[in-house]
Formats: sequence, C-alpha cells, structure tokens
Amino acid sequence: MLTSSSTTVKNLPLKRRLCFLLKLVCYVSSVLIFCEFLIYYVVIFQCRWPNVKSGAHMSEKETSASVLKAIILADTHLLGEIKGHWLDKLRREWQMERSFQTALWLLQPDIVFILGDVFDEGKWSSPQAWADDVRRFWKMFRHSVFTELVVIAGNHDIGFHYEMTTYKVNRFEKVFNFTSGKLITRKGINFVLVNSVAMEGDGCAVCRTSEAKLVALSHKLNCSQQKPNHSNKRCSDVEKLPASEPILLQHYPLYRKSDAECTGEDSAPPEEKNILFKEKYDVLSQEASQKLLWWFQPRLILSGHTHSACEVLHAGKIPEISVPSFSWRNRNNPSFIMGSITPTDFSLQKCFLPFESRVFTIYCAAGALLVILVLAHVQLLTPPFYFAQRLISKHKAV
Repeated sequence: MLTSSSTTVKNLPLKRRLCFLLKLVCYVSSVLIFCEFLIYYVVIFQCRWPNVKSGAHMSEKETSASVLKAIILADTHLLGEIKGHWLDKLRREWQMERSFQTALWLLQPDIVFILGDVFDEGKWSSPQAWADDVRRFWKMFRHSVFTELVVIAGNHDIGFHYEMTTYKVNRFEKVFNFTSGKLITRKGINFVLVNSVAMEGDGCAVCRTSEAKLVALSHKLNCSQQKPNHSNKRCSDVEKLPASEPILLQHYPLYRKSDAECTGEDSAPPEEKNILFKEKYDVLSQEASQKLLWWFQPRLILSGHTHSACEVLHAGKIPEISVPSFSWRNRNNPSFIMGSITPTDFSLQKCFLPFESRVFTIYCAAGALLVILVLAHVQLLTPPFYFAQRLISKHKAV
C-alpha cells in the first residue's frame, strides 16, 4: 500500500504536465480552426442576396425561378514560379479557396464570373508553369455541376497588348472556353464577354478578330431588340436573341480620368485617388470605350483590374462597377459582388471576406495569451492571484 501511494505521488507532476500539454494542443487547434476555416463561414453567412423588382403579375415562386443569382469576383492573381514564394502562395491561395468554397456552399449561386487576371504570371509563364497554375486554379475554384464558372481574360493572363500573342490567347481560350465577343444567355439575360486587352485599336491580328466578333454580336443584339433604326431587311436573316439589354463583362474598366470620384471603404486609398489613369494601361482608351457603349448600349458594365471598388455612370445612365480584388495579396479587405439579375432589372450587393488584419490580430492575441499561460505554468511568471496573496502575507509579517 505504501509503495502504491508513493508511485501515485511521483506520477502526479507528469500527469499534470500531460494534462497541461493537452490543453495547449486544444487551445492552439481551436485558434487555427477558427482563423483558417470557421471565420469564413461566420463572415460570409452575413451576406444576403439582394432583392430585385418583379412584375405585379408574377408570383413569388415565379419571380424566384426567373432571377439569376450571380457572383462576380476579379483579380485572383495566382502566383507563379518566378515571383511567387511558396509561403505567400500557401497563404493567399488558401484564403481564396476557403472564401470561394464557403461562398458556394452558403450562397449557392447559379453562375460565377471571374473578371480577369486569374493568374499573376500568365503573360510570361512557360508551358510547364502554366499547366501547374491551371491545375491549382481548378483545385481552388472547383464547383458542382449546378454552378457555372465563366472566366474572362486579363492582362496578366495573356499579357498587355505589347506582350499579347496568338499563342497566349489560344492557350487561355482552350482552358476556359473564352473568346472575345462571346455571348452567354442565361434565363433570358444576355452577357457579353469582352477581351478588353484586344481593344487597342491598332489593327493587330487579335484586335481585328476580336472587334469583328463584337460588331457581329452587336448587330444580332440590336436586331433582337427591334431597334427602330434597323430595317427589317438588315435583320431578316439574323438569329434572334432574347430582347434583354446586355451586360458587359471585361477586365479593363471603361475610360475614366481617375478614381477621384470613387467612394467606399474598399475604394482606392486617398493618396492614389487623384493619380490620372493611363489609357490602354489602367483603363480602356476613350475611343474603345465609346465603341463598346455605342455597339451594345449595355444596362450594366462589370470590370476589374484596378483592385479597388468604384461605381461610375457613363453617358449619365449606364452604370459601371469596378470589382475589387478577391485576394489578400492585393487588399486587406477583399470582396465579391452578389447580383440578382432578371431580363429587365438587376440588384447588386457587396459581400466582404474576412479582413486579413483581423485574422492577424486574433493570432497575435492568441499567441500572447499562450505565452502567458506557458510562463505561468512553469512558474516563470507569477499568476496575479498568487502575486497579490504574497504581497498581503509580507505586509502582515511586517
């Protein structure tokens, strides 16, 4: 009996250490699970699909069935082998993967649009590097058969105009089934996909082909809307499309002088707002912008490229929304757009992702608390209760 009691006493410190170690593991695991997984659900769960007006003759069920739920995001910039550090890749790509997968699970959109600059080094990546980037993209942005994914080319995918080649364009088109001047019609809603990099206007081979497709599509859409300035003869042999005014989707924004008029917490920083934009680099040229407006007379334009949010009106009536970057690499507060769209109307709502600074703050606070707990356990740091008790004891002794 005496031997058994002695063994129990000796094992007591070991059991306490193991118990403390287990608590630490649970604590660290809880912080990691929250910051790397649960926080995306907590934040995106707060997002709601915006309501769109419906006709008085339509029931609520019919209205719901006719509304297309679309998610629009931009500028993911998957890092490549040249400039991409493995740790940076791991961190940024995990953030985007968890954000995208959580949004799909919670919001269940009908269609997702990515407005270009999917890759960071597509403009110069080798065939092997391109294949690896594409593999990682499909892993991150995997989706069910019930959600359609549409990807548009950006300057980092196929190069700026002076870097763009037929090979790079064809490589991108083969992977994402993208062509400039392509029309996507869903639930009677017309979406026009534009390769804005090819809107240089200098008559290059890619530019000529792209503009020819856009002009032909413009003719089809205008005939389908039965514009009075189109005679029946010109439209007699044209395939009829839904009469809905189109929505333009492109990477470059239409021409604007700067972001000076842009507002909101995710607009450009104050020190950048008054910097004048360079045509054909930051925005489309005035000529190309006027062409697109004249050809399509769209009811909405969605673009990316600037990494910051902005809303402008063209010709006093056509709204353009610049969608901020989806990646922590480009913003502390990335986001995406949720759109409820019908053939005659639309309503947009922004959904913010977790702020990188807040996640970092949680980690710092959790780390500081962990250090305090460890120091207190090994008695290198006196717990406040015992410290106060010792002071009282010394005072009484005096």
